[in-house]
Amino acid sequence: MRGSKPRITVVGSFAVGLTLRAPRFPVRGETLIGSDFDMGPGGKGSNQAVGAARLGAESHLVAVVGTDLFGDVGVNLYKQEGVGIAHLRRTSERNTGVGFILLDAEGDNEIVLDMGANHLLSPEDVDRAEDLIASSDVVLSVLEIHPRTAARAMALARKHGVTSVLNPAPAQPLDDGLLSQVDVLTPNESELRLLCGLAPDDPTDTLEVAHRLQRRGVRNLIVTRGRDGALVISEDGRVEHVPGRKVNVVDTTGAGDAFTCALGVALAEGKPLADAVRFAACAGAFACTKLGVIPALPDRKDLDALLNAR
Repeated sequence: MRGSKPRITVVGSFAVGLTLRAPRFPVRGETLIGSDFDMGPGGKGSNQAVGAARLGAESHLVAVVGTDLFGDVGVNLYKQEGVGIAHLRRTSERNTGVGFILLDAEGDNEIVLDMGANHLLSPEDVDRAEDLIASSDVVLSVLEIHPRTAARAMALARKHGVTSVLNPAPAQPLDDGLLSQVDVLTPNESELRLLCGLAPDDPTDTLEVAHRLQRRGVRNLIVTRGRDGALVISEDGRVEHVPGRKVNVVDTTGAGDAFTCALGVALAEGKPLADAVRFAACAGAFACTKLGVIPALPDRKDLDALLNAR
């Protein structure tokens, strides 16, 4: 940790989420009566920046939003949550990103996104933030932005000896040049397969697929498994299963973002990888207990209480 607080820089996305709950997911052409409408800020990069700040980090976001009202939602959020936005660019070229989220009675979700201005976040934007990245403890990125932009974030982190974490969602095949810059990759089991060009439900053993990615240059893999916790495949070949925490699930939408930002904070604080994953698994579990993403991101007190609960 380079300062009194861990410094996390997120190169990522912002979108406003519109959430609705239904008793089940509709079939083609069907209209269902829903409930529990919620509108709030989202986008994986934004969620992770806010989550890191709540966990006590000095958090910064490199992103692009529109000059529309939804962009104002993001700016106001970051002021409220204490997220640094010196490298948040606003543009009139595209709309701010928006996502439509449907929840079923069990809290599982389906999501459709128009990423809008996020498509304009470029490697040049990342280059302008190089001094910030160089002074960070951990750099996080996602794939709701162009892969070449995420790749630049990972490359600058590597250049300056900063730990890089890539949350590869939404998943897509990636080239070896990007994968070789990643210190920690955090796919779920379907994303893991998509990264290798397989079908999301391909029956190939998870460990075998993970080792394929490591052979292409990824140092450490953390395969998240929802209620079953996470599988940690370390650079030295060690494999460890970190169990999940049992909670009453209300909404799983922000669980992956809570996991990733908590992982970044724990690594920035110097925790060993497996311990950092335990910390992150608790954050992901906590996020499932509340409706909406931002309200569900834990602060440090929430997370410490869950970690210490028996």
